[in-house]
Amino acid sequence: MQQDHLSAKSLNVVVTCDNHYIVLLAALIKSIETNLNKNYKVSLHIIEDRVSSGNKKKLERSINSNIITINWYRMKTILADKESLPIDGSSFPLNIYMRLFIPYFIPEGVDKVLYLDVDMIAETDISLLVETNMQNHIVAAVQDPRVLQFGHHWGGVPNYHVLGFKPNTPYFNTGLLLINIAAWRANNITAKVIDCINRNKKYAFYPDQYGLNVVLANQWLSLDSRWNFFSSEKESNQASAAIIHFIERKPIYRSYYFNDAFKEKFYQYLQQTEWKSFRPLGEIRRYYKKINNIVYKKQFQLTHS
Repeated sequence: MQQDHLSAKSLNVVVTCDNHYIVLLAALIKSIETNLNKNYKVSLHIIEDRVSSGNKKKLERSINSNIITINWYRMKTILADKESLPIDGSSFPLNIYMRLFIPYFIPEGVDKVLYLDVDMIAETDISLLVETNMQNHIVAAVQDPRVLQFGHHWGGVPNYHVLGFKPNTPYFNTGLLLINIAAWRANNITAKVIDCINRNKKYAFYPDQYGLNVVLANQWLSLDSRWNFFSSEKESNQASAAIIHFIERKPIYRSYYFNDAFKEKFYQYLQQTEWKSFRPLGEIRRYYKKINNIVYKKQFQLTHS
């Protein structure tokens, strides 16, 4: 068994997590570990946003270190001198922008990275996804099932016509991104996306998604929908879900109202971690998290103004 581990191929996965959502990350890691092909291991790169030392230790005790290796990065370090970040008054956390900086802190020699939002669980071996032939595309992603096109009435890219796009331009969800590191760097995607959001801030309702979709319009590789399957999707389609994405209301809240079968799967994985005694949180904790996100962004803006 040890020989298998030593000869296993390493996959590079990146996530961003704060102290509130660490419980989501625990379930995600356990789901990846459980379903991974034995010929692979995972080098997990965690961009931590004020995660306590106690929770870091709990997470490390929850994993099988023969399969998962954790690398911690401080968000504040990555954000140093990034004063051009688009700061708005929404409750989206500042850490949504961390996916934009992956190609600049990931270790040399890594050519492909899978970025995952922390509110996901894997029901299938992720090596099948990471080994996708990207055909020289900069990113591979899944078309957003709720906002299929730029011209969607409440999402998408509201000013698509000014930017020269057609309303039926496909729109992808950025919760899962398979990234070609060299191509991203060569095309200076980070700077282009940040500039795009800053110039169109009043139209960027989902800031990181807006910028990435505009900059990479018609240039991204479309993945099968099973790789980013929303928890809001009809239960009749749930058997096809390879990676479940808990959009909007998370299963850590008592007010979760989507697919119950997906919630059960989440807690099955969580039971195998140091958070096995976790109980769903009330609405006050959810609202407090949103308020804290707004305050933290304002503080960051003042510090970097």
